[in-house]
Amino acid sequence: MIRVSVPIDVGTIAATENSAFALATPLRVERLLVLAVTQACGARAPQEKRERHIRTTLESFRAGKFLLDVDGRIFDHPDAVVVCSGVATLRFFSAGHARRERETAL
Repeated sequence: MIRVSVPIDVGTIAATENSAFALATPLRVERLLVLAVTQACGARAPQEKRERHIRTTLESFRAGKFLLDVDGRIFDHPDAVVVCSGVATLRFFSAGHARRERETAL
């Protein structure tokens, strides 16, 4: 599990003149993955290492090797959009484990 600070999209707030985007920010799952990997690597990690980890993580996600739980909702596609506020909690599941969990819940 990793907790990621969700950035506020000031550009969207200014463009729409709607302060609702200050409270909840819509983000693509891909962007959340990038934020999570960047945070996990740490601020002192070399740029090349961060880029390599981001690339590998996104490729694995697109290939269906794992699923992502964002604040209790399961996502399996990087283009899906999730609305987050403040901090998002991400949990990673292998695709096989997540399928078994779903089947047991039904």
